[in-house]
Amino acid sequence: MATRTGAKGIRITDVAAAAGVAPITVSRVFNAPDTVAPETLARVRRAVAELGYVPNRLAGGLSSAKSRLIAAIVPTLAHSLFSETIQVFSDTMSRAGYQVLLGLSGYGDTDQNEHEGPLLDAMLSRRPEGVLLTGVAHTATLRERLRKLAIPIVETWDMSDDPIDMLVGFSHYRIGVAVAERFLARGARRPALVSANDQRALARRRGFVETLAQRGIADVAEMLMPPPSSVALGKEGLRRIIEARAGVDAIFCSSDLLALGVVAEARRLAIDIPGRIAVCGFGALEFTADTIPALTTVRVDGRRIGATAARCLIDRLDGATERTCVDVGFELVERETL
Repeated sequence: MATRTGAKGIRITDVAAAAGVAPITVSRVFNAPDTVAPETLARVRRAVAELGYVPNRLAGGLSSAKSRLIAAIVPTLAHSLFSETIQVFSDTMSRAGYQVLLGLSGYGDTDQNEHEGPLLDAMLSRRPEGVLLTGVAHTATLRERLRKLAIPIVETWDMSDDPIDMLVGFSHYRIGVAVAERFLARGARRPALVSANDQRALARRRGFVETLAQRGIADVAEMLMPPPSSVALGKEGLRRIIEARAGVDAIFCSSDLLALGVVAEARRLAIDIPGRIAVCGFGALEFTADTIPALTTVRVDGRRIGATAARCLIDRLDGATERTCVDVGFELVERETL
């Protein structure tokens, strides 16, 4: 087996000798730590730290055609929605001996995110062994390129009848349906919408608006704005909604931040929540249980998405052939604003 030179000329054989193990065991500590006994793992890592050894990942990739890298693209880490998913995903991949190369695509105001293609090109140049993507909306050209790659790909945070490869997510459209039905059951007859206009938020909007139309409510007051969402935009959204439409009695917000803005502005304007206007957000951010009044929201299990996506990639890299599609569902968490 070829040896690798690390810091100050230290080689993998030097680490093996210091730890009292074979060089292949040192290699497994870096590439498949879950296959190494805990005591041996600790001994090798101690020798690595004492010697200052740094593995040459590039040389290892060239010699074995394995980079041990997984490319992951998410819109942002500013919201815990995505940070929870990527943290669990990265931890799970790390335990299996893979490192996550993370890219932030930002939000696009159309279905075809202009940043995703160039970002993915840069990441693919590092020869990752798998790819995690957020959402299912990609340009036709990018979808075709991804389908031709000989590596596993898992899309997350959405549902599709035509995934590129594997899929772990939920239906944004059905969330919109569920919120509309709950508003109607509460007695709302003039519901409104304050929403970002990114692809996933628009899918929730479509489910919301179409469900209301089927029940005879065809004219829904709404404010759409480019992401990212904020409390300030939520405040503005409520002001514009009540200026445009008298008697609004329920507002569905595409994020908890927007919903918090709506509630705060309603308090300033002496509008009773939920007596006059019911409010529902999306995301179940941690603060939503502690707002006054506590915010009704839609919860999605981001940790489960991350863990399941990692498991799909690991299983495929270990030789599984099935194209997994997992719907993690969602939960409408009713609190004091509904």
